Amino acid sequence: MSGNIQLLSDTLAAAKAEDRAALVAYLPAGFPTVDGGIAAIKAVFDGGADVVEVGLPHSDPVLDGPVIQTADDIALRGGVRIADVMRTVREAHEATGKPVLVMTYWNPIDRYGVERFTEELAAAGGAGCILPDLPVQESALWREHADKHGLATVFVVAPSSRDERLATITAAGSGFVYAASLMGVTGTRESVGEQAADLVRRTRAAVEPGRTLPVCVGLGVSNAAQAKEVAAFADGVIVGSAFVKRILDADGDEAAGLAAVRELAAELAEGVRRDS
Repeated sequence: MSGNIQLLSDTLAAAKAEDRAALVAYLPAGFPTVDGGIAAIKAVFDGGADVVEVGLPHSDPVLDGPVIQTADDIALRGGVRIADVMRTVREAHEATGKPVLVMTYWNPIDRYGVERFTEELAAAGGAGCILPDLPVQESALWREHADKHGLATVFVVAPSSRDERLATITAAGSGFVYAASLMGVTGTRESVGEQAADLVRRTRAAVEPGRTLPVCVGLGVSNAAQAKEVAAFADGVIVGSAFVKRILDADGDEAAGLAAVRELAAELAEGVRRDS
């Protein structure tokens, strides 16, 4: 069964055709529970998100800030497993028809088995994977299986990435490029910074002529004003910690948490419309 990389590409292209950036939301699987996490993703889509990244909770994160780490700890204590991640992807995609990716560190995939993971993700209707700690030069095995199963391979670039490195990453990646707006970990911030615009410019310049590879910006975006700022120069705006924080702030009230993430998604969806 083939995954949904084409759906992802079509969704990003549709946003561009509407002269806006795509809204990409992140929520971890199993948070606050597996069922609650699926409901939250549906609420975010209902609010206006175009794409959702489902986080595979990991005990030793390198990119996740304290808010997402807190959510991951809750999910891990709840016993979340890769099977639950696949179920989350399947039910979220089936309910909405929209592209759902997994964001994960490499170790869980390596232990689970690359062929098994890609086959199950494609069968679940997944669009691909974001792999923040997989070096591009060590990614051939993953990319072979991802390509076979119709899955995108999304690499992360940072302001420190040199132009030659960007060329290597954009040549190997597919779906889109995740541009980290600043050096550091995920979390809400007062401003996104000028580094992000320069990184997007350099990343686009590194893409092979004639090839389309959108650049989406994450790390630090938490409100409509910041989304609008990033949408002025990026193909997509990625928001994670702000959604997770809304659920944490609901303090166990599932209905309030769902309403809060739906509302935030609607605000951000308005923000990514450049003429709003």
